[in-house]
Amino acid sequence: MDVMPLLLLVAGSAAVAAAGRRTPVPAPLLLVAVGLAVSYLPGVPDYTLDPHIVLPLLLPPLLHLAATDSSYLDLRAQIRPVALLSVGYVLFATFAVGWALYLIVPDLPLPAALVFGAVVAPPDAVAATAVARRVGLPSRITTVLQGESLLNDATAITAFKVALAAAVGAGATWAGGIAEFLIAAIGGVGIGLVLMLPIHWLRTHVREALFQNTLSLLIPFVAYAAAEQVHASGVLAVVVVALHLGHRAWEVDFATRLQEEAVWKMVAFVLESSVFALIGLQLPVVLRELGAYEGVDAAWYAVAVFLVVVAVRFVWVYPATFLPRVLSARVREREENPTWKGPAVTSWAGMRGVVSLAIAFSVPLTVHGGEPFPQRNLILFLTFTTVIGTLVVQGLTLPPLIRLLKFPGRDQQAETLAEANAQAQASRAAEQRLDELLADERNALPGPLADRLRTVLERRRNAVWERLGQVNPVTGETVDDTYRRLAGEMIGAEREVFVKLRDGRYIDDEMLRTLLRRLDLEEAAAYREAR
Repeated sequence: MDVMPLLLLVAGSAAVAAAGRRTPVPAPLLLVAVGLAVSYLPGVPDYTLDPHIVLPLLLPPLLHLAATDSSYLDLRAQIRPVALLSVGYVLFATFAVGWALYLIVPDLPLPAALVFGAVVAPPDAVAATAVARRVGLPSRITTVLQGESLLNDATAITAFKVALAAAVGAGATWAGGIAEFLIAAIGGVGIGLVLMLPIHWLRTHVREALFQNTLSLLIPFVAYAAAEQVHASGVLAVVVVALHLGHRAWEVDFATRLQEEAVWKMVAFVLESSVFALIGLQLPVVLRELGAYEGVDAAWYAVAVFLVVVAVRFVWVYPATFLPRVLSARVREREENPTWKGPAVTSWAGMRGVVSLAIAFSVPLTVHGGEPFPQRNLILFLTFTTVIGTLVVQGLTLPPLIRLLKFPGRDQQAETLAEANAQAQASRAAEQRLDELLADERNALPGPLADRLRTVLERRRNAVWERLGQVNPVTGETVDDTYRRLAGEMIGAEREVFVKLRDGRYIDDEMLRTLLRRLDLEEAAAYREAR
């Protein structure tokens, strides 16, 4: 097995993503552009997107990370708009886009057109979260988009299976399609509910951080595989488990949380970078299979489909936003009156991604009778152009659109006050608990050590309030910046001494590593206190 193409893909995409952080262009778009350019360089191998790799091996960890970083409480509060987008919109887009393609392309059977509709129906989880992080969307819109991207793949994959069965002549019916959808949804949620409790119990009872991290990396694959084994939705199983684990993450020991954060950041960086690079690298493969559809016809179909995909989302989002208020007095009482700006951003944030391409590549070459699948090459091409079009056009214009609409920014002062009040309440509880413990002679400590505990507590309590102060009039630094810089200088001086002692053979390398790790943890604590 030649691993060099894989190594080149990971290393190259990581390098481009790192460089992209220094440019105003979002890293996902830069990766796609570089992938498109590199795909035609001499000697570059074909990176054919294998759905048997992308769906079970790349999708679960990306969904797991997005779900653990999401808020279960926020998603529950926004369950209606999330459900309308992740289920209602995907089904609507499947039929609307499929019907439009059926009208646009001569001699294309309606079932094959619906297959394409299901392929491009779901906005991509990776694309949505990557762009949302970069542009700083309002919290409610971000929650809705993240919730949609977590759940819509399950709807789209099920709709694709039903449409594909009809296209290949497997005798699919409306009743059978609805039954399959319900089985997949209920089964996926059920598998997730069954797995989440024993997995969480294991995470809270095993104290070895390395084993915990190994378990953490395996969880999304186990949940996905278990659900798919019984023909349920692996996507929903992964999301249910991850939402529960993220909501109860505070019950896991601190060493596991620290290591998991570092490990999953690395995993997300590598996977997201590779996924977007893979999208661009598909161009030669897609064009080679285009066949009879070339030139003006292919370009016309691509532009028409792109416009339909964009328009269909607007057609769904605006009624889904305002109609519930018209029809329900309870909604009017509980929710603020939305403006037109929120639906505009939600509609424009529907970028497609690697999941659509992976599903498209899983379309079989032939139907049951042995004839070629109708216009399979055109479906692949239009999927690719739709993905590239939404990523480039919508991805590049979304940040300017948000700035143009002038959404109110986050109130940093109010957030810091809330954080300070929360820290003050926690510190009072900790101080009371410390007094109770020190009153017991079994917990007797020398005076300096007891004072040290109180000093650390006081420093943590005061650090947040100090962040409300003004900037330094001489240096222009905030209190955060000054604290972080001074702490780094002090710790740096200690490191230099430890290294000199090691070089002079006063301490060995093992002791040096122990001392440096202690300083690393202190520096990390100083950085977090000054955030």
